Amino acid sequence: MSFFLHHTELNGVERLIVRRGQTFTIILYLKPDSPEFRIGRTKLTLIAETGPSPRRQSDTKVSFSVGDSTVDTEWSASAITDPSGNTVSVCINSSPDSPIGLYSLTLTQGKQETNLGQFVLLFNAWCSNDAVYMRNEKKRQEYVLAQTGQVYRGTHKRIRGKPWNFAQFEPGILDICLKILDENPKFLSNADKDCSERKNPVYVTRVLSAMINSNDDNGVLVGNWGEISDDGVRPTKWIGSEDILRQWAESGPVRYGQCWVFAAVACTVSRALGIPCRVVTNFGSAHDVDANLLIEMVYNTDGERISHGDSIWNFHVWVESWMTRPDLGIKYDGWQISDPTPQETSNGVFCCGPASLTATKEGELTTVYDTPFVFAEVNADVVTKLQLSTGKILTVRESTSSVGRSISTKAVGSDERRDITHKYKYPEGSKKERQVYEKAQHHNKLQQRGEKPGLNLKIKLIDNMVMGSDFDVYALLKNNNMESKTCNVKIFAKAVQYNGKRGKPCGYASGKLEVPPGEERRLPLRLMYDTYGPVITSDLMIQVSSITFDESSNYHKAEKTIVLDEPEVEIKLMGRARVNKPVTAELRIKNTLPEPLKNCSFTVGGIGLTKGKSILVSAKEEAKGSVVLRPTIVGSTLLLVNFNSDKLKNIMGFANVEVMD
Repeated sequence: MSFFLHHTELNGVERLIVRRGQTFTIILYLKPDSPEFRIGRTKLTLIAETGPSPRRQSDTKVSFSVGDSTVDTEWSASAITDPSGNTVSVCINSSPDSPIGLYSLTLTQGKQETNLGQFVLLFNAWCSNDAVYMRNEKKRQEYVLAQTGQVYRGTHKRIRGKPWNFAQFEPGILDICLKILDENPKFLSNADKDCSERKNPVYVTRVLSAMINSNDDNGVLVGNWGEISDDGVRPTKWIGSEDILRQWAESGPVRYGQCWVFAAVACTVSRALGIPCRVVTNFGSAHDVDANLLIEMVYNTDGERISHGDSIWNFHVWVESWMTRPDLGIKYDGWQISDPTPQETSNGVFCCGPASLTATKEGELTTVYDTPFVFAEVNADVVTKLQLSTGKILTVRESTSSVGRSISTKAVGSDERRDITHKYKYPEGSKKERQVYEKAQHHNKLQQRGEKPGLNLKIKLIDNMVMGSDFDVYALLKNNNMESKTCNVKIFAKAVQYNGKRGKPCGYASGKLEVPPGEERRLPLRLMYDTYGPVITSDLMIQVSSITFDESSNYHKAEKTIVLDEPEVEIKLMGRARVNKPVTAELRIKNTLPEPLKNCSFTVGGIGLTKGKSILVSAKEEAKGSVVLRPTIVGSTLLLVNFNSDKLKNIMGFANVEVMD
C-alpha cells in the first residue's frame, strides 16, 4: 500500500498522505454503463490543486494526462485496467519540487469533471530528487520518523538529557502543522506566493522559525524567562509537543516556553512535514546583541555587572534541518541551523535561520540567513572589563574558548549523546580556528555594509553626462579579500539601442591594478564625443563593460548602460493664453554639441492649442523658433514640443498652459 511505501502509515490510513517525487496508486471504479476504458485511447486528465487560489503560474495547480508511464521528475500518471474491466488503477507521480500541503484531485474526461478527493503531500527524504533527500536509512528513521528523543540541558560539565515526545504522527498533529503554515503572516498577506514557496524547505523552515514563537504573529508559544504566573504552564513541566500543539490549535498562543520547548516543537513540525530535523544544544551559548562577535562583560569594583545586552547562557537549544541550499551553492548543502526562540529580529521578524552549518564553521558570514548571529553563539570571543571608580575601564581578561562547548544532539538509533562541536568550529586554540574567527570578523563587517567577500567590480559614472561633451567613466575594483590582489582590468564602451542591440565600439582602456585589502582602485575611460558621436543612435545610449582577471585567473565582469542627458527644450509663452486669442510661444534649444546643427525643426502639438494638428516650425541653425497658438478651450492643457536636427533628434519638451476665458 502507498502508506508503507511512503512511510506515512503512522499517520493512519483514514486518508491519503504521500511524499512528493514518489508514485502512489488510486483505483477508479467504472459505472456499469461506462464505455470500455482503453489505455492510450480513452483520454483522462488529472488536476491537482493546493492553496485557496490555485494557479498554474505558481505551481499550485497542475494538470496532466493519464498515459503509458510516469516520469520521476514531474507530475505524471499511467493506468492499467482490471481483467474484469470494472476498475482502472491509476499510478500518479508528483513532482519532487511541488509545494507541500493539502491537495484536491480532480478527474476530467471530455467536459465531465469528477472530484476524486483530497490528499496531503509532504517533503520526501527518500527521494533523491527532493531537496531534503537523505541517503542513510538509519538517519531517515531517526530524523523523520522517530517520535521520541532527547533534549540536553545543564552545563558543559554536567549535561542532562530530558526525554521528549515529538508525537508528529499522533492523530490530528499533521493538520495542526499545516494550520501553522496557514496562520503565518506571509500566507495572510499573499496566500498565492506563500503556497507556491512551500516547495522550498528553506522557505518553510524560516516560516516555522517565526511561527513557533508568538512575538510577531499568532504563533505557537509565548516565551517567559522571568517569574511564571498561574496563567500558564512552566516550561519545565512540558514533556512533549502534542499538548502544546493541540492547545494552540484550540485557543491560540500557549503559555509558556523556553528555548528547549521552542526547539522541540519546531522539530515536531519539521518532521511532520517531512523535513529531517534534530534538536541541538549549545553549552556556553553567546547572545551577541551588537553583532560584533564579541561578548563584552563590564563590572564595577564591587563585582557587579554594569553592562547590559551581551550575555552567555548556560545552554541554548535550537534545531538543525537537512536540505540543499541552491541559493548558496552545493558546498552549503546539509544541516541548516534555525532557532525559533525569540532573541533578535531578522528582517524585522523574530526568527533565525536557516543558516548553513558549513558556513558557520567556515566563518562565511555573508551567507543567508542570520549566520553572524549563529556564529557568535558558538564562537564569539569574551572580553571581561573592570570600570574603576574614576570611570576608567580596564580589560582584565580575554577568552577565546568560553563560548560554544559540548554542542550536543541525540545519537542516531540510541539515547546516547553525540558531541558535534567539531561540526560547528575547529578545535579551540588551533591556528585554523583563529583564522576562521578573523575571516568571520572580516565577513561580518562586509555583511553589515551590504558587501560581499572577494573582488567586487562595478562601473562608476559621473553626473552631467550631456550629449556632445567629453567625460570619464571608471572601472572601480574593490578588494574585500584579506590579502592584496593584482588584477588585469579592461573597460570598453559600445553604442547600444533601447532593445539591447549593440552597435559599434566607442572607447577602450586597459591596465594592471594593485589593490590592497579593504581598498579600491579605479581605471578611467575617457569617452570623447568625436568617438561616440558618429556611432550613437537617437536613443543616446552607451553600454560600458569591464572585465578583470586576478593572479589566480578568477574572472569578474560588470556592465552598465549610460543614457546621455539631452539638452533642454525651452518654451516661453509671450503673454497670457486666452480663448480664441493668438499667443506666441518662443522655442529654443541649447546646442551642446561642439559643431553646428543643421536642418533644425520643432514639431508642436497640444489639445486645444493647435486645432488637433501638429505644427512644424522651421528653425535657424542656432535652434530658435516661434509659433502662434490660438487656444479653443478653457482650462489646463499641455504644449508638447519635439526638436529634430541632423545631429540631435527627438528631443522632447513640454509646458503646462493655463487657458483663461
